[in-house]
Amino acid sequence: MRAAAPLPTTCPAVPHAVDPAPAHLAGVHPAGVHATARLRATHNGRATTVPLLHNDGPFHLRRLRPRGEWARVCVLGAMSAPLGGDRLALDVTAEARARLEVTTAAATIALRGPTADPATYDVRLTVGEDASLRWLPQPLISTRGSTVHQTYRVELAGGSRLLLREEQLLGRTAEPPGHLSTRLTVRRDGRPILDQHTAYGAPTPAWDGPAVLGGHRATGQLLLVDPGLDVPPAAVLLGDPVEGHCVLTPLADGPALLATAVAPTPAQLRRLLDTALARVSGAET
Repeated sequence: MRAAAPLPTTCPAVPHAVDPAPAHLAGVHPAGVHATARLRATHNGRATTVPLLHNDGPFHLRRLRPRGEWARVCVLGAMSAPLGGDRLALDVTAEARARLEVTTAAATIALRGPTADPATYDVRLTVGEDASLRWLPQPLISTRGSTVHQTYRVELAGGSRLLLREEQLLGRTAEPPGHLSTRLTVRRDGRPILDQHTAYGAPTPAWDGPAVLGGHRATGQLLLVDPGLDVPPAAVLLGDPVEGHCVLTPLADGPALLATAVAPTPAQLRRLLDTALARVSGAET
Protein backbone atom coordinates (compact mmCIF):
# COMPACT_ATOMS: atom_id res chain seq x y z
CA MET A 1 0.00 0.00 0.00
CA ARG A 2 1.36 3.38 -0.95
CA ALA A 3 2.01 5.87 1.82
CA ALA A 4 -0.05 9.02 1.78
CA ALA A 5 1.99 12.20 1.74
CA PRO A 6 1.38 14.66 4.62
CA LEU A 7 -0.81 17.55 3.62
CA PRO A 8 1.12 20.86 3.51
CA THR A 9 0.14 23.92 5.47
CA THR A 10 0.52 26.33 2.55
CA CYS A 11 -2.70 25.20 0.84
CA PRO A 12 -6.17 24.39 2.21
CA ALA A 13 -6.23 20.92 3.74
CA VAL A 14 -8.55 18.09 2.71
CA PRO A 15 -11.56 18.12 5.08
CA HIS A 16 -11.14 15.69 7.97
CA ALA A 17 -14.50 14.08 7.22
CA VAL A 18 -13.17 12.75 3.90
CA ASP A 19 -11.20 9.51 4.06
CA PRO A 20 -8.90 9.41 1.02
CA ALA A 21 -7.89 5.78 1.50
CA PRO A 22 -10.50 4.22 -0.85
CA ALA A 23 -9.47 6.54 -3.69
CA HIS A 24 -5.84 5.56 -3.14
CA LEU A 25 -6.63 1.87 -3.27
CA ALA A 26 -8.83 2.23 -6.32
CA GLY A 27 -5.92 3.56 -8.38
CA VAL A 28 -3.32 1.00 -7.28
CA HIS A 29 -2.34 -1.55 -9.90
CA PRO A 30 0.67 -3.87 -10.09
CA ALA A 31 1.96 -1.79 -13.02
CA GLY A 32 1.38 1.50 -11.20
CA VAL A 33 -1.27 4.20 -10.86
CA HIS A 34 -3.05 5.50 -13.97
CA ALA A 35 -4.61 8.90 -13.28
CA THR A 36 -5.60 12.10 -15.07
CA ALA A 37 -6.62 15.26 -13.19
CA ARG A 38 -8.40 18.06 -15.05
CA LEU A 39 -8.78 21.76 -14.43
CA ARG A 40 -10.70 24.31 -16.49
CA ALA A 41 -10.98 28.07 -15.94
CA THR A 42 -13.42 30.34 -17.75
CA HIS A 43 -14.38 34.00 -17.76
CA ASN A 44 -18.05 34.67 -17.01
CA GLY A 45 -18.02 38.30 -18.18
CA ARG A 46 -17.07 39.68 -14.77
CA ALA A 47 -14.34 37.44 -13.36
CA THR A 48 -12.44 34.20 -13.86
CA THR A 49 -14.12 31.15 -12.36
CA VAL A 50 -13.01 27.52 -12.13
CA PRO A 51 -16.04 25.35 -12.95
CA LEU A 52 -14.05 22.12 -13.34
CA LEU A 53 -11.72 20.60 -10.76
CA HIS A 54 -11.43 16.86 -11.34
CA ASN A 55 -9.21 15.05 -8.84
CA ASP A 56 -7.65 11.70 -9.67
CA GLY A 57 -4.98 9.44 -8.20
CA PRO A 58 -2.32 11.48 -6.40
CA PHE A 59 -3.70 14.83 -7.61
CA HIS A 60 -6.01 16.85 -5.37
CA LEU A 61 -6.87 20.27 -6.79
CA ARG A 62 -7.86 23.08 -4.42
CA ARG A 63 -9.02 26.61 -5.14
CA LEU A 64 -7.01 29.36 -3.47
CA ARG A 65 -8.08 32.90 -2.69
CA PRO A 66 -8.12 34.94 -5.94
CA ARG A 67 -5.44 37.56 -6.39
CA GLY A 68 -6.89 40.52 -8.25
CA GLU A 69 -8.38 39.23 -11.50
CA TRP A 70 -6.43 35.96 -11.24
CA ALA A 71 -8.09 32.70 -10.20
CA ARG A 72 -5.62 30.45 -8.37
CA VAL A 73 -5.46 26.68 -7.93
CA CYS A 74 -3.05 24.55 -5.89
CA VAL A 75 -2.18 20.93 -6.74
CA LEU A 76 -1.80 18.83 -3.58
CA GLY A 77 -0.17 15.39 -3.52
CA ALA A 78 -2.41 12.79 -1.89
CA MET A 79 0.13 9.96 -2.12
CA SER A 80 3.73 9.33 -3.10
CA ALA A 81 4.08 9.84 -6.86
CA PRO A 82 5.38 9.32 -9.42
CA LEU A 83 6.62 5.80 -8.74
CA GLY A 84 7.84 3.25 -11.26
CA GLY A 85 5.03 2.22 -13.62
CA ASP A 86 2.78 5.21 -12.87
CA ARG A 87 0.99 6.93 -15.76
CA LEU A 88 0.05 10.40 -14.52
CA ALA A 89 -1.39 13.38 -16.37
CA LEU A 90 -2.59 16.91 -15.60
CA ASP A 91 -4.87 18.62 -18.12
CA VAL A 92 -5.23 22.40 -17.58
CA THR A 93 -7.32 24.74 -19.74
CA ALA A 94 -7.66 28.51 -19.47
CA GLU A 95 -10.50 29.51 -21.79
CA ALA A 96 -10.83 32.85 -23.58
CA ARG A 97 -10.17 35.92 -21.37
CA ALA A 98 -9.49 33.79 -18.26
CA ARG A 99 -6.64 34.59 -15.87
CA LEU A 100 -5.37 31.45 -14.13
CA GLU A 101 -2.41 30.68 -11.88
CA VAL A 102 -1.58 27.07 -10.95
CA THR A 103 0.94 26.14 -8.25
CA THR A 104 1.87 23.01 -6.31
CA ALA A 105 2.03 22.73 -2.54
CA ALA A 106 5.38 20.93 -2.39
CA ALA A 107 8.11 19.45 -4.54
CA THR A 108 7.28 16.36 -6.61
CA ILE A 109 9.55 13.46 -5.62
CA ALA A 110 10.15 10.73 -8.19
CA LEU A 111 10.85 7.37 -6.51
CA ARG A 112 11.73 3.91 -7.78
CA GLY A 113 8.62 2.15 -6.49
CA PRO A 114 7.81 -1.59 -6.60
CA THR A 115 8.64 -1.97 -10.31
CA ALA A 116 11.58 -0.90 -12.44
CA ASP A 117 9.22 0.30 -15.18
CA PRO A 118 9.51 4.03 -15.96
CA ALA A 119 6.88 6.48 -14.79
CA THR A 120 5.32 9.01 -17.15
CA TYR A 121 4.15 12.44 -16.06
CA ASP A 122 2.33 14.41 -18.75
CA VAL A 123 1.21 18.03 -18.39
CA ARG A 124 -1.14 19.45 -21.04
CA LEU A 125 -1.73 23.21 -21.01
CA THR A 126 -4.26 24.93 -23.29
CA VAL A 127 -4.64 28.72 -23.30
CA GLY A 128 -7.46 30.43 -25.22
CA GLU A 129 -7.64 33.80 -26.96
CA ASP A 130 -6.78 36.76 -24.69
CA ALA A 131 -6.31 34.32 -21.78
CA SER A 132 -3.32 34.16 -19.41
CA LEU A 133 -1.88 31.14 -17.64
CA ARG A 134 0.85 31.06 -15.00
CA TRP A 135 2.18 27.55 -14.43
CA LEU A 136 4.44 27.77 -11.36
CA PRO A 137 5.02 24.36 -9.72
CA GLN A 138 7.63 23.45 -7.13
CA PRO A 139 10.65 21.41 -8.35
CA LEU A 140 10.65 17.81 -9.51
CA ILE A 141 13.24 15.78 -7.55
CA SER A 142 14.82 12.77 -9.28
CA THR A 143 15.94 10.24 -6.65
CA ARG A 144 18.29 7.25 -6.92
CA GLY A 145 16.76 4.37 -8.90
CA SER A 146 13.80 6.32 -10.29
CA THR A 147 12.99 6.66 -13.99
CA VAL A 148 10.59 9.40 -15.11
CA HIS A 149 9.61 10.64 -18.55
CA GLN A 150 7.96 14.05 -18.22
CA THR A 151 6.28 15.90 -21.06
CA TYR A 152 4.74 19.35 -21.41
CA ARG A 153 2.38 19.90 -24.33
CA VAL A 154 1.30 23.53 -24.64
CA GLU A 155 -1.31 24.87 -27.07
CA LEU A 156 -1.62 28.67 -27.27
CA ALA A 157 -4.02 30.92 -29.17
CA GLY A 158 -2.48 33.82 -31.07
CA GLY A 159 -3.44 36.39 -28.41
CA SER A 160 -2.82 34.29 -25.31
CA ARG A 161 -0.12 34.70 -22.66
CA LEU A 162 1.90 32.09 -20.81
CA LEU A 163 4.40 32.08 -17.96
CA LEU A 164 5.75 28.56 -17.43
CA ARG A 165 8.42 27.61 -14.93
CA GLU A 166 9.87 24.11 -14.52
CA GLU A 167 12.70 23.13 -12.18
CA GLN A 168 14.47 19.82 -11.55
CA LEU A 169 16.74 18.74 -8.71
CA LEU A 170 18.98 15.80 -9.67
CA GLY A 171 19.30 13.69 -6.55
CA ARG A 172 18.80 14.51 -2.90
CA THR A 173 21.71 15.46 -0.61
CA ALA A 174 24.76 13.26 -1.36
CA GLU A 175 22.63 11.05 -3.64
CA PRO A 176 22.98 10.40 -7.37
CA PRO A 177 19.84 11.02 -9.42
CA GLY A 178 17.71 8.53 -11.22
CA HIS A 179 17.03 8.86 -14.93
CA LEU A 180 14.93 11.90 -15.85
CA SER A 181 13.92 12.91 -19.35
CA THR A 182 11.75 15.93 -20.14
CA ARG A 183 10.23 17.24 -23.35
CA LEU A 184 8.60 20.63 -23.79
CA THR A 185 6.59 21.32 -26.96
CA VAL A 186 4.78 24.62 -27.51
CA ARG A 187 2.47 25.52 -30.37
CA ARG A 188 1.04 28.98 -30.99
CA ASP A 189 -1.84 29.35 -33.43
CA GLY A 190 -1.13 25.79 -34.52
CA ARG A 191 2.53 26.53 -35.36
CA PRO A 192 5.41 25.07 -33.30
CA ILE A 193 7.56 27.67 -31.54
CA LEU A 194 9.52 25.35 -29.25
CA ASP A 195 10.32 21.62 -29.15
CA GLN A 196 12.99 20.79 -26.58
CA HIS A 197 14.16 17.51 -25.11
CA THR A 198 16.60 16.98 -22.21
CA ALA A 199 17.80 13.89 -20.35
CA TYR A 200 19.77 13.52 -17.11
CA GLY A 201 21.20 10.62 -15.15
CA ALA A 202 22.51 7.23 -16.31
CA PRO A 203 22.46 5.90 -18.99
CA THR A 204 22.49 9.34 -20.68
CA PRO A 205 26.12 10.04 -21.68
CA ALA A 206 27.91 13.16 -20.38
CA TRP A 207 24.77 14.51 -18.71
CA ASP A 208 26.81 16.07 -15.87
CA GLY A 209 29.77 17.15 -18.01
CA PRO A 210 30.91 20.72 -18.66
CA ALA A 211 28.78 21.03 -21.80
CA VAL A 212 25.54 20.23 -19.91
CA LEU A 213 25.38 20.81 -16.16
CA GLY A 214 29.02 21.52 -15.34
CA GLY A 215 28.76 19.77 -11.98
CA HIS A 216 25.54 21.55 -10.93
CA ARG A 217 22.55 19.57 -9.68
CA ALA A 218 19.65 22.02 -10.11
CA THR A 219 18.38 22.92 -13.55
CA GLY A 220 15.28 24.54 -14.97
CA GLN A 221 13.76 27.00 -17.34
CA LEU A 222 11.23 29.74 -17.59
CA LEU A 223 9.17 30.31 -20.74
CA LEU A 224 7.35 33.58 -21.35
CA VAL A 225 4.98 34.08 -24.30
CA ASP A 226 3.15 37.40 -24.58
CA PRO A 227 2.04 39.51 -27.57
CA GLY A 228 3.19 42.65 -25.68
CA LEU A 229 6.66 41.29 -24.96
CA ASP A 230 9.67 43.51 -25.55
CA VAL A 231 11.99 40.86 -27.01
CA PRO A 232 15.74 41.61 -26.80
CA PRO A 233 17.61 41.26 -30.12
CA ALA A 234 20.12 38.73 -28.77
CA ALA A 235 20.64 36.25 -25.95
CA VAL A 236 21.64 37.56 -22.50
CA LEU A 237 23.94 35.60 -20.15
CA LEU A 238 23.40 35.95 -16.40
CA GLY A 239 25.24 34.56 -13.35
CA ASP A 240 28.71 33.07 -12.93
CA PRO A 241 30.34 29.59 -12.84
CA VAL A 242 30.10 29.27 -9.04
CA GLU A 243 26.57 30.54 -8.37
CA GLY A 244 25.14 29.18 -11.60
CA HIS A 245 24.42 30.38 -15.12
CA CYS A 246 21.23 31.48 -16.89
CA VAL A 247 20.79 32.39 -20.54
CA LEU A 248 17.77 34.42 -21.67
CA THR A 249 17.06 33.70 -25.33
CA PRO A 250 14.41 35.06 -27.74
CA LEU A 251 12.60 32.35 -29.70
CA ALA A 252 12.70 32.56 -33.48
CA ASP A 253 8.95 32.44 -34.11
CA GLY A 254 6.64 34.44 -31.88
CA PRO A 255 6.88 37.00 -29.07
CA ALA A 256 8.55 34.55 -26.68
CA LEU A 257 11.57 34.30 -24.39
CA LEU A 258 13.18 31.21 -22.87
CA ALA A 259 15.43 31.39 -19.79
CA THR A 260 17.47 28.24 -19.14
CA ALA A 261 19.52 27.92 -15.95
CA VAL A 262 21.80 25.56 -13.99
CA ALA A 263 22.84 26.12 -10.38
CA PRO A 264 24.23 24.28 -7.32
CA THR A 265 20.96 24.47 -5.33
CA PRO A 266 17.24 24.97 -5.99
CA ALA A 267 17.32 28.34 -4.17
CA GLN A 268 20.09 29.64 -6.42
CA LEU A 269 18.28 28.30 -9.47
CA ARG A 270 15.08 30.14 -8.49
CA ARG A 271 17.03 33.39 -8.01
CA LEU A 272 18.52 33.09 -11.50
CA LEU A 273 15.11 32.51 -13.10
CA ASP A 274 13.59 35.40 -11.11
CA THR A 275 16.44 37.66 -12.23
CA ALA A 276 15.82 36.70 -15.85
CA LEU A 277 12.11 37.45 -15.51
CA ALA A 278 12.84 40.84 -13.92
CA ARG A 279 14.77 41.85 -17.04
CA VAL A 280 11.71 41.38 -19.25
CA SER A 281 9.46 44.34 -19.99
CA GLY A 282 6.13 44.72 -21.75
CA ALA A 283 4.60 41.45 -20.54
CA GLU A 284 1.35 41.16 -18.57
CA THR A 285 2.49 38.07 -16.70
